[in-house]
Amino acid sequence: MEILDEVELCFPQFLNASCKKPMRTHFEIILSYITLSSITLITTTLNLLVIISIAHFKQLHSPSNLLLLSLAVSDFFVGLLMFFQIILIDGCWFLGDIMCTLYYVLDYIISSASVGTMVLISVDRYVAICDPMHYSTKVTEKRVQVCVCLCWICSIVFQMLLLSDNLTQPGRYNSCSGECVVVSSYIAGFVDLVVSFIIPVTVIIVLYVKVFVVAMSQARAMRSHTAPVTLQGSVKVTAKKSEMKAARTLGVVVVVFLICLCPYFCVALTDNLLNPSSDAFVMCLYYFNACLNPLIYAFFYPWFRKCLKLFVTLQILQPGSSEMSIL
Repeated sequence: MEILDEVELCFPQFLNASCKKPMRTHFEIILSYITLSSITLITTTLNLLVIISIAHFKQLHSPSNLLLLSLAVSDFFVGLLMFFQIILIDGCWFLGDIMCTLYYVLDYIISSASVGTMVLISVDRYVAICDPMHYSTKVTEKRVQVCVCLCWICSIVFQMLLLSDNLTQPGRYNSCSGECVVVSSYIAGFVDLVVSFIIPVTVIIVLYVKVFVVAMSQARAMRSHTAPVTLQGSVKVTAKKSEMKAARTLGVVVVVFLICLCPYFCVALTDNLLNPSSDAFVMCLYYFNACLNPLIYAFFYPWFRKCLKLFVTLQILQPGSSEMSIL
């Protein structure tokens, strides 16, 4: 297995103005194509199933599931953006400067919206576990819808402001034909790091630590409860168990999200001091998170498995299927 000896140009007709393709083996290129294509297909398909399931079945229209819907939408778009990564495998960008800038802007917007949604999920679980008596009045579908919309709107406005120079003059920072880069000032990059990563991650960790402490104390209280319980009391215990199970499931989603996203932002913090191979691994890990979330739902949420069965058997196409019992 030998690396290609000849230096290839992205645009041979431009000679010195063209970027050079990175030196890679045919095996590396083929493996990259297969891996990224598989992840893209799985990511878009599974997240689309989550989106359709929550949107279609009325029984799934709850505040918590609306947050999962927002996360699935961002993950679905991540899967679509991976098509651009497949195009970039050979190191050349052939879609023009405008599409390059649009790709990065969408990437940053989706990343910010995902982090914001994770914060909302943490707040939702915090209220559900730490203040269950007022959860139904504090966390309503209307309020969650407003919060999700604000999360996406703020992400769009914030990232467009940070990348305004690139939007007004696409490709201004490209050093050769076939390159796709966007550059923000040091201050803009620092603000993005603080607003899109440090503050949200701190909030998520603090809230989930509190949720974990309260959940553990509630679990010990339920285990030590030996007196006979009434029907109403048993319903309350069952509700608490259901809320803690949901918190545990969403906790797994949050932890996996942080594991996949932290290296991505750490690269930004170190000002991209990694070699190309490590940088590619960090990017793949970031994109792979969008594929993991639906798999986590499949393992932990019976309703998602039931929805998958309804999709496979085409029962979802039957009249009145939106009224089916899923939970």
